[in-house]
Amino acid sequence: GTPYYRYSVFKSDAKEIARVGLGDAKRTQTMLFEKVQELNLPVEEDDISVVVTDKKVLVKTSWSETVDLFGIYQKELNFSIDIGE
Repeated sequence: GTPYYRYSVFKSDAKEIARVGLGDAKRTQTMLFEKVQELNLPVEEDDISVVVTDKKVLVKTSWSETVDLFGIYQKELNFSIDIGE
């Protein structure tokens, strides 16, 4: 899929994973990294921050992807996710 599509899918799935991770930061991080691998995103597991507070699970990560536009030029796209569920 396109970088924007993968970003959209990951952001949506990350919200769901944050909800179902049951407040376990390591479990949530592992589940998020499995999704990263499934979507082939250039993110390492250690680049996914999961913080559990009394009321929320906070997830942050970011990455860049270079896309080739018609063989004419390359553009770097930057993506970040910062959610609290």
